[in-house]
Amino acid sequence: MTIMTDSDLHFDGPGAIYLSEYFLELNEGAGFLAALSDEDRKTVRKHGKRCTFSKGESIFHQGAAHTGVWIIEEGRVRTFYTGPSGREITLAYWSQGHFVGGPEVFGKGRHVWSGDALEDCQMLFLSGSSLRALVQQVPEVALAVIDGLVAKGKSYSALIQMLGTRTVSERLRQLLVILADAHGREEGDTIVIDRSLTYEQIAAMVGATRQWVTQSLDKLKSAGVLEITRTEIVIRNLESLEE
Repeated sequence: MTIMTDSDLHFDGPGAIYLSEYFLELNEGAGFLAALSDEDRKTVRKHGKRCTFSKGESIFHQGAAHTGVWIIEEGRVRTFYTGPSGREITLAYWSQGHFVGGPEVFGKGRHVWSGDALEDCQMLFLSGSSLRALVQQVPEVALAVIDGLVAKGKSYSALIQMLGTRTVSERLRQLLVILADAHGREEGDTIVIDRSLTYEQIAAMVGATRQWVTQSLDKLKSAGVLEITRTEIVIRNLESLEE
């Protein structure tokens, strides 16, 4: 797996995904290292440790002690909360440039959710003590941490608003609109999205069961709103979803 270098800090790949009404904010916080000078990035990397995670591997566990944060250099990470019944709800899918492992970035307290690798990941781990030393030595690092935490706070606030004010059906439609806007490509009168999420993963994002998602997507297919193949979601009527 290729390690991202200081000269390769452009995040043109798939961005973060979470439920929100504001599409332009989805990838805020992705430039954790990009905002730093070359010298400051080298300083950060000297304090960090590169690590890899295979697809499906756990990165941190809900309830475990905070030890630091992981900056995603390649791949995507799912953060999720597990209720007492064992039911999971996906909070977000984080992509290249974002960091995960907060909100206790300095390694205090315990994780209030979990994170695992959606695909093979290359990451830079910064321990809480190392990050504390960095923010004291390099003002730009402190600003980057603040910006990242602001972005995370806004994303989880947006998720709470969606869960509290939208029906499950509306949340599913909004997720499809988000995928179309952030990951879709126009082909004639349609928008084509490569299928990177399973029905079960979609269900965990909108707060539903896999069976409900299957039935709801079938209804949208019958209404001519979209088509689904093994590899793609083809949206034929985006306006209907937006309504």
